Amino acid sequence: MRFGILGETRAWHDDGTEVPLGGPARRALLALLLVRPGQVVPSDRLTEEIDPDGALSAHALQSQVSRLRAALRSAGAIERAGAGYRIVVADDDVDACRFERLAGEGRAASRDGEVGRAVALLREALDLWRGPALAGVAGSETAQAAAVRLEELRLAALEDRIEGELRLGEQRAAIPELRELVGRHPLRERLAGLLMRALFAEGGQAEALVVFEETRRHLAEELGADPSAELVALHRELLSVDPSPAPTAPPAQLTSFVGRAEEVAEVADLLRAARLVTLIGPGGVGKTRLSVEVAGAAADAVCFVELAALGDGAGLPRAVLGALGLRERGLRVGDGPQTPVDRLIAALSDRGLLLVLDNCEHLVEEAAALAARLLAACPRLRVLATSREPLGVIGEHLHQVRPLDGDAAVRLFTDRARAVRRGFAADPQRVRPICAALDDLPLAIELAAARLRSLDLDELAERLNDRLGVASRGSRPADGRHRTLRSVVAWSWDLLSEPEQRAARRFTVFVGGATAESARRVCGTDGETLESLVDKSLLEVSRGRFRMLETIRAYSVERLDEAGERESARRAHARHVLDVMRTADPHLRRAEQLEWLPVVVAEHDNLLAAVRWAIETSDVATAVELLASASAYLWIRGASATAAPYAIRLLGMIGDTPPAGLGEEYVTSVLLAASDRASWRRHRATAGKALAAAWPGDRPGRYPAALLLWMLRNASDGDPRESDTQGALALLLAQRDCPEPWARAVAHYMSGFGAMGEGDAAAAAQVFGTAVEEFRSLGDRWGTALALDMLAGLAAGRGDRARAIALTDHALTLTDQLGAQEDSADLLVNRADHLAAADTEAARADYAKAADLARRAGSTTCLAAALRGLGDIALQEGDLDEAERLYTEAVERIDPHWIKSLGNRVRTLAGLGRVAEARGDHTTARTRYRQAAENATALGSSTPDALRLLGLPEALAEAVSRW
Repeated sequence: MRFGILGETRAWHDDGTEVPLGGPARRALLALLLVRPGQVVPSDRLTEEIDPDGALSAHALQSQVSRLRAALRSAGAIERAGAGYRIVVADDDVDACRFERLAGEGRAASRDGEVGRAVALLREALDLWRGPALAGVAGSETAQAAAVRLEELRLAALEDRIEGELRLGEQRAAIPELRELVGRHPLRERLAGLLMRALFAEGGQAEALVVFEETRRHLAEELGADPSAELVALHRELLSVDPSPAPTAPPAQLTSFVGRAEEVAEVADLLRAARLVTLIGPGGVGKTRLSVEVAGAAADAVCFVELAALGDGAGLPRAVLGALGLRERGLRVGDGPQTPVDRLIAALSDRGLLLVLDNCEHLVEEAAALAARLLAACPRLRVLATSREPLGVIGEHLHQVRPLDGDAAVRLFTDRARAVRRGFAADPQRVRPICAALDDLPLAIELAAARLRSLDLDELAERLNDRLGVASRGSRPADGRHRTLRSVVAWSWDLLSEPEQRAARRFTVFVGGATAESARRVCGTDGETLESLVDKSLLEVSRGRFRMLETIRAYSVERLDEAGERESARRAHARHVLDVMRTADPHLRRAEQLEWLPVVVAEHDNLLAAVRWAIETSDVATAVELLASASAYLWIRGASATAAPYAIRLLGMIGDTPPAGLGEEYVTSVLLAASDRASWRRHRATAGKALAAAWPGDRPGRYPAALLLWMLRNASDGDPRESDTQGALALLLAQRDCPEPWARAVAHYMSGFGAMGEGDAAAAAQVFGTAVEEFRSLGDRWGTALALDMLAGLAAGRGDRARAIALTDHALTLTDQLGAQEDSADLLVNRADHLAAADTEAARADYAKAADLARRAGSTTCLAAALRGLGDIALQEGDLDEAERLYTEAVERIDPHWIKSLGNRVRTLAGLGRVAEARGDHTTARTRYRQAAENATALGSSTPDALRLLGLPEALAEAVSRW
């Protein structure tokens, strides 16, 4: 039998026929029992809510129950239990319960990336509704409360379904429904945000702006409130870029793919049989383009990594991390030390992905080592590499990419010629000798065809023969093909005007490409010249940035040296990068951080190149200014490790005296180099004095991020009672009245820890709350999430788990906006800790989700925390073997030297002690509990106080103290 309360209360037999329930009293009785199937509803509540006027007696209620039982043909369906009644039905037989299950499964599927399945589940859930929930149960407070809750869930499911449809590209169909829903719920900001996204995707930028303004007006007029930070951020996001990190897709191709369709299928088949395939061949033969086409046909997700710009193999793992959309460290302070390769393995260990490593030849040994390690540790990973020589890895399958066959070469030439000369037509017999002279190399053909913009075919053939006499010979070895390609580049170069040559050779200082504005400033040129270089295939445009093919770049570098312009060009490049970073820095701590992060991320390779040049030329001032201006970005993005080697070298050049007038910039270099213990010990005291001078409290310095990093580095590097740590805290707390608002917010945030250490939870909550408001007023999601997390911990400490969960949910929303998977994983573990005592299954789901996110993000610290939580649940359920396995895995991953990991390390060691104690192994239990206590007292407090500060559950803290 099935029951329905999503509309008028009804019941149906298994064959679909409806059960005649009788009058409104009986329907109301059934509805009230179905609100919570299986739970007892007291008789007095039933009588009161079925008839609020009090006319229904206990005897009358019993009579109604009997009649309802008869209608349902089962006396056991409604049971007498104590002082009330309950209905015994399976949850899935009640439409409201089935709706909640389907909606939850749809939401989970959406989080896991199964968008099509999510939409199907949510549609099935919403189809269960026949009208307003619990319609006809008038005057019942229970029914009204349940109806309000169900209606809220229905709206949330509608929003989830529409969001999924938008992700599937169904914007046009969703817009009318969204307009109607926003009209009925003008204060519901998520609906407004979805409508803005849908309109924007359909080209309705102006309409999206109108929706935002109308929503803002409704909120102001009806609630006296401003739009939430999330809606304001969405408004900016839709007008700029989507900052969500995602694997880098293969570069978009602006030209047709000619002559290798069968080869694409052949390589795709090879990849299905082999996990490592390397495309080998000479430069210019088309390896990269073939890899792009194969990646486009791949069934799995694809991550495309361009390696040509890397100067050495040390940066290879970081380049792959960046292409995956991952940071080396989380936004949240203290993700424990680990190598980029460790993060890659954690992120890819259970992920189906095709990783394309393009242009490996200059990094062949490092590329081979990385590919071998990743393939061994990540069973669902496949690698497609391009190189001029094999990687030499066991299991590697080679595919030789050869020049085009004659007909394909002619088709390619003709296709590219028509792009620059409309209506181009020529006898293939006239084109064929030109292609043959170019060895049928695709790049050479494209460069030659581009010349038809100003030459006719006969002139082209004549000049080509003059320049490339060697190309008229037959089969030649690879080095001969290389000379041929070089000759083509030289010939193409000689046809450029002097302004074009100057712009091209100076463009080579850009390592990661350049915007039009950057190229104009550094190259000293204009937009018309840049466009001309694009037309002539010397530059290409991808995702709004100019780039230069590496073969052409190598030749152009030689021309830059010949012109004697290398130093002036690199100096101009470094000064421009410094201007970009200085401009971006304050915006990264404000509401526009989502707009500016992509700007500085795109300049990351240029930043490192500029720092490298400054160090190589002993320009210490430029080097420290570059690192300082980029320091906030490097921390927020989790990329500080990429700059650490340069900071260490720079400090070696500086010695013991900071550069004059650049004390604060020197401090940021010390912080970036702090992973090197020798550098940190040598410069710690001097840096502390320099930072104190830069931030006296009554006036702001230039780089407020240094204050927070300085405090955290000192706090995690020694006893909290040490003078360096106390001095760092005093310096930071002096900023509570500083004119710089972000510094004030950080000072209040750190003040909360001082209050916690003194046991004053109320004071801690007050200052953390102040920090939340200050970060929020600035629009800084990172700082807001940090402070919200601390408020959640305090709420949990005083037993208010509902508020702790609500605050953590809010913080999760912010980290999701930032695309911070590791921070979201950390927050999920915290929420699971709050849930564990009351809802084991919900906690288990959060721990499991956190573990999955941590693996995807490559965060061993967050993964260890999630495993510890799952171990707690296994121990609670009496599965000692599983608990021991999970605790052991967790303790192996926890960094013992990072303060953020301290609480989880203590809880994990104590958990192992409880496992041993349960088995009667008191010797091991005593050892584990002692280890937990020793780790806890690293806070500098007595054991009981330390355990309280770390938030250990009471039973666990008692066990540690007792043993």
